[in-house]
Amino acid sequence: MKHLIFILVLLATPVLAVQPDEILKDPVLESRAREISKGLRCVVCRNENIDSSNADVARDLRLLVRERLTAGDDDKQVVDFVVARYGEYVLLKPPFSLSNIALWASGPLALFLGLIVAVVFIRRRPKDKPDDLSAEEQARLATLLEK
Repeated sequence: MKHLIFILVLLATPVLAVQPDEILKDPVLESRAREISKGLRCVVCRNENIDSSNADVARDLRLLVRERLTAGDDDKQVVDFVVARYGEYVLLKPPFSLSNIALWASGPLALFLGLIVAVVFIRRRPKDKPDDLSAEEQARLATLLEK
């Protein structure tokens, strides 16, 4: 029985948080809404898109996206509208711009600085050269090895 439950848990597929009352009747608009929602971050959750989030704010954003689409906005206009209200943080993949260059450069810069620190540390550490044993230490070593 435990194995069956384990297998069922492994086979479970992720459930989207979109509620039946949110789904648009037009399948083309609904698929556009889903695609837009996959690129928008829930402002409450960490790195979860609004299509997968159960938060109330994510539901409000999903409804807003669908409302804008039914009003006739194209995909870019919908995304621009949401970004204007919530800022670039709401985008899961923000565009590269001068205002967020520090965010884009911080990862590679930290990796590069870490590599430099590692190389400097390795080069400056003392080289371990075994000293020659004194006659007394050699005699003691010989007795230890004989036992």
